[in-house]
Amino acid sequence: MARLYLLLGGNRDDRLAYLNRAAALVSKHIGIIENKSSIYETRPWGFSDTTNFYNRALIVRSILEPKKVLETINSIEKELGRERRDEKYSSRTIDIDIIFYNDLIIDEEDLIIPHPRMEKRRFVLVPFNEIAPGKLHPVHKKSVSELLAECKDNLPVRPL
Repeated sequence: MARLYLLLGGNRDDRLAYLNRAAALVSKHIGIIENKSSIYETRPWGFSDTTNFYNRALIVRSILEPKKVLETINSIEKELGRERRDEKYSSRTIDIDIIFYNDLIIDEEDLIIPHPRMEKRRFVLVPFNEIAPGKLHPVHKKSVSELLAECKDNLPVRPL
């Protein structure tokens, strides 16, 4: 069984309901949720919007291979009304990112693990620091707590 580290986030409509529904669908289609962080609120990262994001980190045990996890995530996002746009960053009902998959390093056109910008984003690091502070980044060889301490991102991340 693999251990997945997923980040859920969204800033459209009923943010809490979308996070809860996404977690339920992850549990149903991807694997057993071992741990989940508190829910955190942050301003949008990389673009402007009037509605803040809610984010939650999950640790999931799964038998699915990385590509199948990505395919399933895309299906869940679509079911929950995620609309993919040309802009790199935009508002969304739900976004599910694979942050880590065990200690794998994958660099393919449609799948990069660990998430390529996670160490630059407090909204990723803070929830994971709550539930997996000692998780070692397989590329940077630093723990989540070390990456958080070094992170230069100054966007506030506050628990609900």
